[in-house]
Amino acid sequence: MGFERVELRCPRALDPHQSWTLGDVLAELDALDTTTRHAAPPTPLKQPPDWSSNGSAREKAFVMRVDDDEDDTEDEDEDGIGDGESRALVAKGARFFCNGLESSDSEDDLDGQIEPYHLMEKRTLEKSILLELEREHHLKVQEEVRSKLAALEVGHQNEIQRTISAFARLQKYAESRKEIDRRLDVHFQRRIAEVLDKHLSMVQRDHEQKSQIVERRIRDDAALEEAKRKEQAVKEEKLRQERARQEAEARQKEAAKLAAETRKTAFEAAQKEAAEKEAAEKEAAKLREAAASQSSQNSQNINAGIKVFADKYALEAESQRRALVHNQVPENIHLRKEFAKYDRQIAKSISKLMPTTDSVRARASELIKALDGQDCPRPIACCLFANKIISIVKSRNTKDKTFGNLAFACGYVMLLVANQVPDAMDYLLAEFNRVCTYTVPKHLHALNAQARNKDYYRLIGYQEENGQLESTESYLTYVVAYVKLYAAMIQTEIKGVRHPHGLAEGWKWLALFLNALPATTATACALHAFLKMAGFALHKKYGSQFLKILDVISRCFLPALKDQGNKMQSEAANNLQNYLNDKIYLQEPEGQYLVQQLLSKELFM
Repeated sequence: MGFERVELRCPRALDPHQSWTLGDVLAELDALDTTTRHAAPPTPLKQPPDWSSNGSAREKAFVMRVDDDEDDTEDEDEDGIGDGESRALVAKGARFFCNGLESSDSEDDLDGQIEPYHLMEKRTLEKSILLELEREHHLKVQEEVRSKLAALEVGHQNEIQRTISAFARLQKYAESRKEIDRRLDVHFQRRIAEVLDKHLSMVQRDHEQKSQIVERRIRDDAALEEAKRKEQAVKEEKLRQERARQEAEARQKEAAKLAAETRKTAFEAAQKEAAEKEAAEKEAAKLREAAASQSSQNSQNINAGIKVFADKYALEAESQRRALVHNQVPENIHLRKEFAKYDRQIAKSISKLMPTTDSVRARASELIKALDGQDCPRPIACCLFANKIISIVKSRNTKDKTFGNLAFACGYVMLLVANQVPDAMDYLLAEFNRVCTYTVPKHLHALNAQARNKDYYRLIGYQEENGQLESTESYLTYVVAYVKLYAAMIQTEIKGVRHPHGLAEGWKWLALFLNALPATTATACALHAFLKMAGFALHKKYGSQFLKILDVISRCFLPALKDQGNKMQSEAANNLQNYLNDKIYLQEPEGQYLVQQLLSKELFM
């Protein structure tokens, strides 16, 4: 039997490359094992003996072919390949010389399967030793390869462990760095906060120092001003004392002259006192004469077919106001040149009046300054002021919804001016009574058609233009406007300011109006205008008493007005009825509270 020399695929001094992986080494071993198992039969080391070449059929060698791929053969067997087909696959193969082999009677022979035999021929000692050495070398190489594979695997595992350990250390280092960075961040934030707090403290300290410096300057300036004022007062006191001394010296020098003229002075004083008494008696006579003329006029009016509806107290107050104006103010003052300047000044100031706080404050200051002037007598200035502010009814559009706001603004101006110039209120009331008899309150009623002439209409307040009297609608519009302005002045209240003709006078006017005046179109319009402007304030002050007044209007005044059946009277009655039904007196008039609040806070608080 022959042997085949097996050469290793690698040198005997195996030195695997360090870059090989475990998979590469295992794949190499599998390839080596497969090559060894599937390799061709080895070539015998020597020729077969001579006996194998004789022609005897008994010693003749047999040829058997074995497929290299055993797995394929097994698969084919499993697929049902028969003995005939197996014999057809036999081809040339290695020759085996079987001398002295004993046949086997086992069941394997019956199945057609041949047991493999490892047949060896007799060889020499040297060859056997050589074969043993080769086998030992082969085993040694395998052992070395296994040991190196194990070493490589251990090194690989150690490398993995080192890598894991390195990653763990790296992660731990990263976490420690994060912690250090966090601590540094907290530290830096704390430092920044401390620096910012220190900076803000410095800024605050700087502001406080500046404020102290400014306050010190203000105090110094105030002290300087006070010192100047005191110095000025001392100088004035010295001047006053000097003048007093000079006057005393002058009086001493003239003492002799004065002693000589004492009798003369006493005589002149007696004459002056007599003259004053005579003037007072004349003035009293004029007042009595005016009252008598008024009563005679009333009697004349009654005799002429005109009946006066008014309370005695209201007529006396009107007469006194008319007499005051007649005695203190000359006639046609608007046409006199010496007063034209003041007339234009007052008219210009009133024309700029608007229903705003700033406008009211500015106009009141200008008018107070004008009335306190030394060049124009106060009665004349007050008369001009009353005439101009009440004539705003003619210069503005009274049908506009904003006229109510303007009326409230005029009321505040009147109150502020009357507070500084008390005489102005008497002239305002006298002017109201002159332009509108219902502000007295007073109503002139024509008893017959003959009495309803131009003189009657002029007497009750109709305006004449180009020889023609205005229409009744226009007349009623002006009546409503004048009464609204009068009511706005009455209900005006400012904290800290005394009203000489306030809500108490408005309550008195309302009582006199309902007690003395009849229910007509003009009186209904005047009553509705008054309630619309002052009803809220009267209800706020008098409460249930005011509701009783409204009940009188509902039970007595309105039925008497509706019985007349006139279209204009019906409209006036509807206005009053709506006022009562809708309880308008509970609603604050537009433009009243805002102006009052601003004035109370800005001017007098």
